[in-house]
Amino acid sequence: MSDVHNTSNNLTFEQVLQARLSRRHLLKGGFYLMTASVLGAGLSGCDTAEKTVADVPAQSLALTFKPVAKSVADVLSVPEGYTATVLLATGDPLKAGVTAYKNDGTDHDFNNRAGDHHDGLFYFGLNAAGNGWDASNAQRGLLCINHEVAEDLGFMHPAGATDYGKDSTNQRPTQEIGKEVAAHGVTVVEVTKTATGYRINPENPLNRRITAATLFELAGIAAGSDAMKTAFSPTGQQTRGTVNNCANGYTPWGTYLTCEENWAEYFYRREDDSVRTPKELAGFKRYGIKGDTSGRYNWARAGANDSSDLYRRWNTGVSGATAAEDFRNIANTFGWVVEINPFKPDETPKKRTSLGRFAHEGAWPAPVTAGKPVVFYMGDDSRNEYIYKYVSDALWNEADANGGMAAGDKYLNAGKLYVAQFNADGTGAWLLLAMDNKAITAYPDYAFNDAADLLIHARLAADAVGATKMDRPEWGAINPLNGEVYMTLTNNVSEKNGRGVATPLDAANPRYYNGVKGEKAVAGNLNGHIIRWREASNDHAATQFQWDVYLFGAPASAAVDTNISQLTADNDFSSPDGLWFSAVNPGLLWVQTDDAYYTDTTNCMMLAAIPGQVGDGVSTTLTNKAVATNNGADQDVNTRVGKQPGDNLRRFLVGPKDCEITGMTETPDGKALFINIQHPGENSSETWATDGNMTSHWPDGGNARPRSATVVITRNDGGKIAV
Repeated sequence: MSDVHNTSNNLTFEQVLQARLSRRHLLKGGFYLMTASVLGAGLSGCDTAEKTVADVPAQSLALTFKPVAKSVADVLSVPEGYTATVLLATGDPLKAGVTAYKNDGTDHDFNNRAGDHHDGLFYFGLNAAGNGWDASNAQRGLLCINHEVAEDLGFMHPAGATDYGKDSTNQRPTQEIGKEVAAHGVTVVEVTKTATGYRINPENPLNRRITAATLFELAGIAAGSDAMKTAFSPTGQQTRGTVNNCANGYTPWGTYLTCEENWAEYFYRREDDSVRTPKELAGFKRYGIKGDTSGRYNWARAGANDSSDLYRRWNTGVSGATAAEDFRNIANTFGWVVEINPFKPDETPKKRTSLGRFAHEGAWPAPVTAGKPVVFYMGDDSRNEYIYKYVSDALWNEADANGGMAAGDKYLNAGKLYVAQFNADGTGAWLLLAMDNKAITAYPDYAFNDAADLLIHARLAADAVGATKMDRPEWGAINPLNGEVYMTLTNNVSEKNGRGVATPLDAANPRYYNGVKGEKAVAGNLNGHIIRWREASNDHAATQFQWDVYLFGAPASAAVDTNISQLTADNDFSSPDGLWFSAVNPGLLWVQTDDAYYTDTTNCMMLAAIPGQVGDGVSTTLTNKAVATNNGADQDVNTRVGKQPGDNLRRFLVGPKDCEITGMTETPDGKALFINIQHPGENSSETWATDGNMTSHWPDGGNARPRSATVVITRNDGGKIAV
């Protein structure tokens, strides 16, 4: 998550629509409201109008495992009767002949090793020829794995990074920079089921790395625009590198989508603002590229050791006479959804600019239907940012099911980009981001030149149309049973910009409460929630929808206005992040956490759920105590809450110390689940190399440095996972 860069005055729900719908209007809209007794005492103002919800396919799923207890141990815990096996950890070889990773900082060939900070991933079954997608093959497939960052504590260097130089002018060794650049990006690797379980196959020529130095084509509406031109690509058609690859997606035509999240912090721009235009400065401010700070790793500071533009390209300052002579525009070539064909290593990956530029958490496809557009849902993972939807101009043709990058050109280069507005009455609208939208052409804070400028500055366009600020939109997922869309809102806590502190409460982000992080008092939406919506007429290309909040994260011991979903010791959680519906067991939902506000009680976790549907709960009023944005007075907020999960939500897994649980995918038979354990030991001492103070030694144990890893989980009896 990056800092808050949304300083717009967009209206919240309560300002957009204060009046709640009448009972008659609610019935007309088909929003099903149960009685307040579902939530128990203490919640006021509940609607009691009832309405039969839309028919959905019957499902008889039941969770069959015993819930895993909360834990702060440095271990990976799974239910009784299950086994978790480390498949591929940071630095592990991808190809035959590469030496085993020594994990002492002396290995440098990360172009042939698994990258760092494993995140989103997807399993593509291999066809019989081993060169294409077979969605039914559970014995042999390609895993595509994101690598978000290189560990900030420098575990991959002998004694940590020499000097990241965030506040200095020190040069950095190119050997360290090269290793960090190569540790970012994506791994493509074959996994094969053997008599003893799933293993990496190092002999497959498809195994490879895509890194922060790889060549990419720029495709779509913004490609070739003046704002994309650099010294590397004076025509604005190419760039090098992908970074901060967080969540992901896949396409119906068999390619992988990796998404660039907090890319802005990689760029060095220490220059006088007078050398930039007002529009450039507005864009830098909105995306968090400051003129008085250096980049996250300071890759631009290779100094005299840099004999090419491999490193200086991370400097987005003006140094030449024109954009074709420097990298003033380089940041515009980051922040996109990136398409990779895992089956064709010689095919250049493409950044799909028509899907908009922001801190992309992921891109999740709705089910495709012949003759209908292809639709992707996306979140912008920062506090007070937005939820987006892309609808292709081209209509889906089943003949494109294995169309590869050519199909990507057809469906992802031309389409409509929308941003979500959630109304207080439980309805919502998708607002078009296009030059013929008068709200955009009349926006006083930024004058958009054309469609390319709009997409490069999609956040500003979303500001212009009045999108709803959300509490860190992260992963999305579509329920295959009924087509409803879910998205995690991880949390929103900030002394300056947090929910209820500077950002007003609203119906979809309705909580403000006090807590403690370490010894520091904090306030806002500490534990996050999961929102969901049903598109009008169940059409994913529709521009209207109905919504409710599926789950609110909270400690089981919290008061009723905080623990709204009435979570118990077997299923309480905080800060939902990863989200994924099983395709093999329709209706089975997985929820993963990335938490900082409950970690004194438990490490991050993964839960299994069998959710209902939009409108299966209640309309209610929450009372928030001493809300800063309400002049310190209590504030009641009307919202819509899904049915209490009860036993249909259970904790399935708890990770090791300081980790994030992220990314999930399954084999087509539902008998193997792949997940990622990211950054165990993240809170180790910054001087770990000398004092040995590491909070985690997972997965190697002993005194080993911690490593991120992909894990495969199976049932000991060979059955399907969780059900």
